[in-house]
Amino acid sequence: MSTYATEKKYIIAVDAMGGDNAPEEIIKGALLAVESNDVEIILVGDEDKMSKYLPTDPLSNLHCVYSYGVVNEDEQPLEAVKSKPKASVFVCADLVKEGRADAFVTMGSTGAAMAAGVLKIGNIKGIERPSLGGPFLGLSPKTILIDLGTSIDNRPSQLLNYAVLGSTFSRVFMGIENPRVGLLSVGSEEGKGNRLVKETYPLLQKSGLNFIGNVEGFDIPLGKADVVVCDGFIGNILMKFSEGLGVSVFDYIRSSGLSDNPTENGIVEALYSMTNFVEHVGGGPLLGLDGVAIVGHGRSKSASVSAAIKLAKTVLNLDLVDLIEKDLNLVRSRLNVY
Repeated sequence: MSTYATEKKYIIAVDAMGGDNAPEEIIKGALLAVESNDVEIILVGDEDKMSKYLPTDPLSNLHCVYSYGVVNEDEQPLEAVKSKPKASVFVCADLVKEGRADAFVTMGSTGAAMAAGVLKIGNIKGIERPSLGGPFLGLSPKTILIDLGTSIDNRPSQLLNYAVLGSTFSRVFMGIENPRVGLLSVGSEEGKGNRLVKETYPLLQKSGLNFIGNVEGFDIPLGKADVVVCDGFIGNILMKFSEGLGVSVFDYIRSSGLSDNPTENGIVEALYSMTNFVEHVGGGPLLGLDGVAIVGHGRSKSASVSAAIKLAKTVLNLDLVDLIEKDLNLVRSRLNVY
């Protein structure tokens, strides 16, 4: 039971020091989230750096826990656990581990968030590494891409797990009863792809999931599959290419004078939103953890932070962790893997 717990509210630990715009935008996002009065926030960060952005009048559903240090994107997460044990993201995970928070949210290093989650909270049985997955492209807002970059070297068994994680997420969040699962490759025909894809294909065939075979990058914006499975190396490149393309086209149209009327301005804004979709949904859960952790975009501003906190509440309400565990056990039984 949380020391801050109330009967009806979830308690979310928020890493105030994570992300490019910390702590100002993180705190602003937390303040937006507590306005609804249906969540309690524990802001975790450096006391001096947070103090000037905190409200002068105390809020009953906003608390602070102070930490020391930040894990930067260029640091090795496992080394940081030893050298910076009181860094903000690790303190957030400790609060969940201790039962003082129900989930944690960070806009900081994905690697550090994963290390914090795995070492402090632990994985669901049978999961080697958690995965970050979710919709990333507004042109196909119900298509889940998994993995988005938590692990860049994968084995076929891990891609099989990703398919299960993505399928459960799609069913629970998108309301798709029997999600179509596609394996990202360089051709739609069976036998196309690198060694990892070729070895994963038969596992997905036998999994009992609604596996539709290989899909190509061309198929993603068309919504051909509800869940697109790939290793984190490819997934992260694909997501960031989409974001960069949207920003570049946005800047080109603005600078070229092609957006001088309100209608064209609306088109430009829509284009940016569709190609930078993660900023609008707030982030995604680390799927496969035996607990709830939400990782947002490093560039996130206050609205995205607030959306990520809302996502954490939704994951908790839907009991996603238990549903994933049940689905994993079902697939393992079909493959005689325990």
